[in-house]
Amino acid sequence: MTARRRIAGAAGRAALAAWRAGDADRPATATAVRYTLEELAAVAPGRSLEVRVPPFGAVQCIEGSVHRRGTPPAVVEVSADTWLGLVTGALRWDDAVAAGDVDASGERSDLSALLPLPFG
Repeated sequence: MTARRRIAGAAGRAALAAWRAGDADRPATATAVRYTLEELAAVAPGRSLEVRVPPFGAVQCIEGSVHRRGTPPAVVEVSADTWLGLVTGALRWDDAVAAGDVDASGERSDLSALLPLPFG
């Protein structure tokens, strides 16, 4: 099952470009985060890991055990700037984890093989 899109590709790419340029206001940052979360769900569909970028969004991804209610067995939580740095390649997963900028727990919570995202 593919993720349902809420952010149009052009709007998401524009918001991401604004973030990269340092010109993103809060609504643009929110759009960039939500767009990239949708991209992650498209690249790694599933429901075994929940990636949270408060307060802007969360997505379930990666194949494996299905999570339906309560606290997921695997969670990754990061700030918006850390998330956008990771998905664009401006920040490496291992560096973010070492710096304490990533809160990751449970099976399948290592996203290093999926990041940065392949924005075609």
